Amino acid sequence: MSASIDISNPDKPKRVAIVASNPFVSKQTGWAIGFWWAELTHPYLEFIDHGYQVDICSPDGGTLKADDWSDPHDDGKLMAGDLISLGFMNSPQHLALIENSKSIGEITVNDYDAILFVGGQGPMYTFYDNDRVHKLVAEFYKAGKITAVLCHGTCLLLKAKVDGKPLVTGKTWTGFANSEEDYADDFVGQRMQPFRIEDEAKKIPNTNFIVSGRFKAHAVRDGNLITGQQQYSAFAVARLVIEALGV
Repeated sequence: MSASIDISNPDKPKRVAIVASNPFVSKQTGWAIGFWWAELTHPYLEFIDHGYQVDICSPDGGTLKADDWSDPHDDGKLMAGDLISLGFMNSPQHLALIENSKSIGEITVNDYDAILFVGGQGPMYTFYDNDRVHKLVAEFYKAGKITAVLCHGTCLLLKAKVDGKPLVTGKTWTGFANSEEDYADDFVGQRMQPFRIEDEAKKIPNTNFIVSGRFKAHAVRDGNLITGQQQYSAFAVARLVIEALGV
């Protein structure tokens, strides 16, 4: 895909902040967890290919860690075909972005055209109860900026509010599905997550949470809110962001 720059202002390309989880230890499994490689690298490639400037951020900044299963090198070979992440991981220039992420405290809404919160197992702990994350997503959304959330990152939408109401009020959106949680739990032989996004989303009044087939690409745009079901929806989410930005 060839890069394209905003011809109306070529000296000021679109800017996107990608927010990933800081490292955490799961209270369910005891595993070290964080972000999911493909959910960061696939949108990153799409945005860069369109001439955007992209910053990698996290709630606390600093060195990030990915979920082991998302690593193409992992013995489980779940993502062995993820050549994009392999390329990113083997580029010192790009790996440095993961090793020195910006804190969300450094983000100014006016400096960005869009924001993308990515998933992995970490967000269920590092996004869900994090008031700073909720405030940031609300600020972007209220400012009319494109606000995208992917996979388990969508847990933040269960609590984020705008003007005292859930951000998702009146919205159609998606996130990690119960069918996918069932598959993951069966695969490892135990319950992996402290709660299920689909179950909690359906408790919110006046919102429309929808899912598609298990591990099928599925992304939804409702106004300035863009959501993706899981890691296989990363490209679809990025393309909806690009379409929404009009360049």
